[in-house]
Amino acid sequence: MSKDFFKDKAEGYEQDDHRVENVATIASSVMKHIDLKPDMELMDFGSGTGLLLEKIAPYVASFTAVDISTSMNEQLIQKQDQIDCELEVIEMDLTTSNLNRSFDGIISSMTLHHVDDLKSLFGKLHSMLKPGGFIALADLETEDGSFHQEDTGVFHFGFSAKQLMDFAIDSGFSQAEINPASTVQKPYGEYPVLLLTAIA
Repeated sequence: MSKDFFKDKAEGYEQDDHRVENVATIASSVMKHIDLKPDMELMDFGSGTGLLLEKIAPYVASFTAVDISTSMNEQLIQKQDQIDCELEVIEMDLTTSNLNRSFDGIISSMTLHHVDDLKSLFGKLHSMLKPGGFIALADLETEDGSFHQEDTGVFHFGFSAKQLMDFAIDSGFSQAEINPASTVQKPYGEYPVLLLTAIA
């Protein structure tokens, strides 16, 4: 996935009030189901412009933001001083490259459906967590393919709760749970978002 699918969307990405509201709701769901601590070092996978991590930043020590999109990373870097914790932005494709770090937790919002080989990804996420570390990954519940009206490198039309649970358990995670995270409102429909949480 070398093409920057968000090149023409990045600058106005946060001008969509529904998108901003949706991610804020996802962040609230993450904080409801995860016991965040002020010394935690977290990674945001597919961090984009930082909408999710900026809500959680005040409650942790640091974030490593990982995204493949140059244009989205540039938007996040521009507001780095507004993020209420230590922040490092890394441009890389985590599906093909390795980041030799370990974290207390990994969060993500609406990124999984852009990843082809999820079995491999979940294994990699597990390997990047400290013992007892968590994942909190939000993504679309199974939909009919109408959610994306443009090409943004989509490999999956959402996921069932069972699919997400199986990915986690098969990769060695425990205490896996699925909870409703949000509902994306679009002119042509409503799209539920699920939150997967689990412990390494």
